[in-house]
Amino acid sequence: MIDRITIRGARQHNLKNINVEIPRHALSVVTGLSGSGKSSLAFDIIYAEGQRRYVQTLSAYARQFLDQMERPDVDSIEGLSPAISIEQKTTSRSSRSTVGTITEIYDYLRLLYASIAVPHCHRCGRPISRQTTEQIVSSIMALVNQEGEDRSQKSGARSQDNENGTASATPGSEIQNPKLQIQNLEGARVMILAPIIRGRKGEFAKLFEQLAHEGFVRARVDGQLRQLDEEIPLQRRRNHTIEVVVDRLLVKPGIESRLAASIETAMKLAKGIVQVAVVGGEEHLYSQEWACVDCGISIPALEPRSFSFNSVYGACAACRGLGSQFSFDPAKVIVDWSRPLLEGGLGPGAGSGSMQRSLGRAAEQFHFDLKTPFNKFPRKAQNLILFGMGREGSRTTPSFRGIIPLLDRWYSESTSDSYREWFEQYMSAVTCPQCQGKRLKPESLAAQVAGLSIADFTALPVGKAQEAAQKITLTPREEILARRILNEISARLKFLRDVGLEYLSLDRSAATLSSGESQRIRLATQIGSKLRGVLYVLDEPSIGLHPRDNERLLQTLEHLRDLGNTVLVVEHDEETIRRANYVIDLGPGAGKQGGFLVAEGTPAKIAESPQSLTGRYLSGVSRIPVPEFRRRANGKSLRVLGARAHNLKNIDVAIPLGVMTVVTGVSGSGKSTLVNDILYRAIAKKIYRAIEEPGAHRMLLGLEHIDKVIEIDQAPIGRTPRSNPATYSGLFTPIRELFAMLPESRERGYRAGRFSFNVKGGRCEACQGEGLRRIEMSFLPDVFVTCEVCRGRRYNSETLAVEYKGASIADLLESTVKDALPLLENIPQIKLKLQTLVDVGLGYIHLGQSATTLSGGEAQRIKLARELSRRQTGRTLYILDEPTTGLHFDDVKQLLEVLNRLTDLGNTIIIIEHNLDVVKQADWIIDLGPEGGEAGGRVVTQGTPEELAACTKSYTGQALAKMLKPSKPSVTP
Repeated sequence: MIDRITIRGARQHNLKNINVEIPRHALSVVTGLSGSGKSSLAFDIIYAEGQRRYVQTLSAYARQFLDQMERPDVDSIEGLSPAISIEQKTTSRSSRSTVGTITEIYDYLRLLYASIAVPHCHRCGRPISRQTTEQIVSSIMALVNQEGEDRSQKSGARSQDNENGTASATPGSEIQNPKLQIQNLEGARVMILAPIIRGRKGEFAKLFEQLAHEGFVRARVDGQLRQLDEEIPLQRRRNHTIEVVVDRLLVKPGIESRLAASIETAMKLAKGIVQVAVVGGEEHLYSQEWACVDCGISIPALEPRSFSFNSVYGACAACRGLGSQFSFDPAKVIVDWSRPLLEGGLGPGAGSGSMQRSLGRAAEQFHFDLKTPFNKFPRKAQNLILFGMGREGSRTTPSFRGIIPLLDRWYSESTSDSYREWFEQYMSAVTCPQCQGKRLKPESLAAQVAGLSIADFTALPVGKAQEAAQKITLTPREEILARRILNEISARLKFLRDVGLEYLSLDRSAATLSSGESQRIRLATQIGSKLRGVLYVLDEPSIGLHPRDNERLLQTLEHLRDLGNTVLVVEHDEETIRRANYVIDLGPGAGKQGGFLVAEGTPAKIAESPQSLTGRYLSGVSRIPVPEFRRRANGKSLRVLGARAHNLKNIDVAIPLGVMTVVTGVSGSGKSTLVNDILYRAIAKKIYRAIEEPGAHRMLLGLEHIDKVIEIDQAPIGRTPRSNPATYSGLFTPIRELFAMLPESRERGYRAGRFSFNVKGGRCEACQGEGLRRIEMSFLPDVFVTCEVCRGRRYNSETLAVEYKGASIADLLESTVKDALPLLENIPQIKLKLQTLVDVGLGYIHLGQSATTLSGGEAQRIKLARELSRRQTGRTLYILDEPTTGLHFDDVKQLLEVLNRLTDLGNTIIIIEHNLDVVKQADWIIDLGPEGGEAGGRVVTQGTPEELAACTKSYTGQALAKMLKPSKPSVTP
């Protein structure tokens, strides 16, 4: 039996032809500096080859529907199992995806409710019972009589108007009214329909033949009446609804027996359902299964799709299952309330001639001045301008559509996706008034299990949902139907709790989840699948996890291993490394200086290795020290008062300026809500007039002390291979200008644009400045080969002939930051930016390195370097959300040095972080909690790290107390 995975000659990206052996059925960790080749080994070689080999086992027919996978650059891999990757940010960002749908718990809930839920009338709240044929006949007779009375009253009113002369008479009007009255006395025509196909795909040709053979003449297909003796072509891949016309009759006294027989026939065809369509009136669905006797409301039999908000049979008709509707937000439409509407106050439509004319006419009619700032108008005038007044075409009241209705019309009539997207930035999601954000039809929401609707159950936090599932008692019949379903729901809820996500609710939108939460949800889903013999590759599952919850995550990974799987984790967390069975340390540096196998073995063996940087931190030889002094605030502060968004409990928070503040707390305690949703958005709206609305809070004080707010995350610095560190940091423009000033360039008439690989002129046109050419391969993935004209140098020979100190523009782009520094040290503007990149530990990256090949940590430090190279005002607020994601111990040390430099320049830094090495370096800490979800959202304590460590109620303080030295650092005078 093969007991290890053996990799020979791995050369993917920056890996240096390394050989690695990884034990199977064990928990192994790949660690090393950011950019040392961890992801290249774990994902681009091991996982990619496992996936490729699995796909190769499929038939050629099946493979044509899958993306072709390129073989990794490796000599051989042996002992590989089918691989599953659980990466960061792999969950759907669709507004329809929720925690329940991702984990498949909602699918089991739909089965549970379809099996044992008790339907209730959504109007009166009483349980719904089955209907007999006699009850349905009585209901139809009463319904038709009511509609006949309504029409009689309307026609009678029109006749009375004509007699009184209040309405103009038309030729024949005296004859038409008596006819209407006779028709109402006789009743109304109805069609009895049997809905045999509801929302199913197919052509149904044989079904039409069978129905015609049985004597039926007509059917209503997708809303249109068709003769069954004619050909009815249907698209096979579209959903169709087919209703057989069983009878067409005029409802009148004595027709009850024929009506009952037709209903019986329709119910036999449609399995207990009949559709009654009143000609010229409404349609009503009756069920032999469920109906409210008091209200006369009937519902079809409950099915799993009745509880799906992604199906037309379960989704709320108003919001189509989204739970919210987008509408134009006056707070966004009026971009500047202090200006007149047509002079910068109005956003969308301000340049439209139609809007200007409409506002001009309204100003004349309602006597207001368009040159008045919008906030100077009284509330009544503001509402008039925004929402309009009067009816179109009215002769008595002047009509004015209003800005919002006019924008609504433009939006609904537009066929351009880009135009609609532009409009949508001025819209906000509001809770659907019909379903109150619950996404489902009233009939589905009225079905209950143990007194809870499916929306009530999914609104509970995972912890409480598990308790509710365990309290459900089943009858003997329900035990047979639902016990296995209920057990599966309880088990999956337990897995979510085990990975530290008990504070999430099942109806939480996937788009609002952090990358760490998304990854742990996928991890819980995989545990629920109970697969064995699989290779799981995880990318930093501890992201966003508080030290308190890390133990449960590690137990989960060990459980996955104990099932008989191989677990391979890319991780920097010290506790995870110490708990691993096997550790692979790559390095010794990053980029070209990395890609070597520095050490491998047990955690103890790694700690003893003198070559391993990770080992030095594990053994305590290297460490991030507690600062000797802590900065004192400058006496100014930002104060957030009455913060109550999401789970925040109306808290007041003061953030001192001029220091480094860290916001901590267990997962789900409200950190991101406070900093990102409230503080950042409120400041951005005030300073930059941003459109995005901040979270609910009473007020924000102290904004006058800040002139800029910058959010620095780990998002890529560019989305295309053409983006690189030189272009992002602003280096490339002065470099191109330097080459354009050289004597040879002046002789040839070259300008700075000549040295850009993005425009025609100086670039190689064979590859259009990319340096690579794509060759399409039939039945194989596309192959990228070095351009044979420029040999990967991006420029044509004439441009490359211009050199500065013996180096062409291509040579500079291929050089590292550290190598380029002595070459360009005489150019102050360029030297400053290069030196800053070296200072943040990025001297190894290439100036022209593609942005898509940079790690998240490298991208973040490039952004920080750009900020450091700018002129500082000392009044900038920097916000970082978990900046240590993907960073090694030594990378964290370099990051903290950069952040301390920014703080020492007088700036304010706010960091959301769980990493205790960052927490102990803070000048001020705000700890939220004490738990996650509804049990969180409160301020546990505020103060220095030493004060936090002394707070026994704080989970962060308990973990921090173990790391701090006994001696307290002094405060700078």
